[in-house]
Amino acid sequence: MSTALPAPAAAIDIAGRRRPPLSLVVGEGLRLRLLWLMMIGGAFVFAEPSPYEIGALVTIGAFAVTGAIALRPALMPVVFVLIVYCLGLTISSVQVMSDAKVVPWTAVSWYLAVTMVFFAAVLADNTGARLDAIVRGWTLASLIAALAGISGYFRLFPAAFDLFTLYGRAKGTFNDPNVFGPFLIFPMLIAMQAFLRGGAGAMLRAGALLGLLTIALLLSFSRGAWAHFVVSAAIMVALMFITAESRAERWRIVLVVAAGLVVAAAFVLVLLSIDRVADLMRERANFNQSYDNGPMGRFGRHAYGWQLALDRPLGLGPLQFAKYFVEDVHNVYLDSFIAGGWIAGTTYLVLVGMTLFAGIFASFKRTPWQATALAAVATYCGLAFEGKIIDTEHWRHFWVLSGVIWGVALANRNSPLDIRLGRLAARGENA
Repeated sequence: MSTALPAPAAAIDIAGRRRPPLSLVVGEGLRLRLLWLMMIGGAFVFAEPSPYEIGALVTIGAFAVTGAIALRPALMPVVFVLIVYCLGLTISSVQVMSDAKVVPWTAVSWYLAVTMVFFAAVLADNTGARLDAIVRGWTLASLIAALAGISGYFRLFPAAFDLFTLYGRAKGTFNDPNVFGPFLIFPMLIAMQAFLRGGAGAMLRAGALLGLLTIALLLSFSRGAWAHFVVSAAIMVALMFITAESRAERWRIVLVVAAGLVVAAAFVLVLLSIDRVADLMRERANFNQSYDNGPMGRFGRHAYGWQLALDRPLGLGPLQFAKYFVEDVHNVYLDSFIAGGWIAGTTYLVLVGMTLFAGIFASFKRTPWQATALAAVATYCGLAFEGKIIDTEHWRHFWVLSGVIWGVALANRNSPLDIRLGRLAARGENA
């Protein structure tokens, strides 16, 4: 007479439901804190390696040692594309190995690809709690960077201007205003969501954060960042309207957006009343800049660069474009062909296209983290758009967003496991 063996206690609870894997409960509190700290480190890029790189090594190591990283089969096509992309860069770099900067640049490209896979893999489990840790860390990092940028621009303390501005533009804790501005946009969209959907208290807090980050964004005087924010905000509001659960929610979105535009316009007018801000704003808002126009201007270089890319299957190699055309490419799609030849250029386009598709797919799924998915894909769309006028392949937050989108898209949204795990993770080590 045979007797059925009972299911392991670690796998089934008393109600007959799956329990979360032990590796996701034991030590999860520590892992969430490391994710949070890693994202905060993303605001400090004064030196190489930055705190983000150090935090990434520690965090990836902690997840790996505790068995909390699993590469799902559905992620393998992305991993394959990333490997081919980096191999293209590596092959092309061989011809210019004499340049001391080429090897570190290529190594950073491999490292950033690994961080994208890391975020995608870890967000496929315990999605809600881990995504929340990333968002909170990124928001705090943007707040720190914004306060630094504002204090530098207005010289709120000695040496602030020298530390946190460049060419009279706020750069915060970044090396470049053109990277500082875009870094703020994802938290700005998260704050916009809270403002559009929250109660009075949430609207007040979100409005204060959004106002502060908007000041910092404007003071970066980055035309690309301004356009990026407008594109991303418009896409997110449109997605929120489409995915709203009721007509009343759609009407609220319309009314709050209309009121917000009026407030934003008044806000900008107040800033423009400051002569120094108004003068630089007029200069930067002029799209007829000398370095944009002419045969060797930004867009003239693009035309010559595409011709060169078609003629050079292996490209020129990383960091070589400026040796031919005085300045860098300022177009990430062209630069992928110039730096890595046809292999890297083609796979980079495939990677961006796949990520956009995965993001749109994730945006329309009813999950506890749908709102964050909307903000992530809208920000990514803006980044993809901005890539036409600036080189974004080594922007840390580009790869974080890419991993976030894939992690959310691959999460098992139909199982209550992730939702219950979020509650367990809040208890962390004390569960």
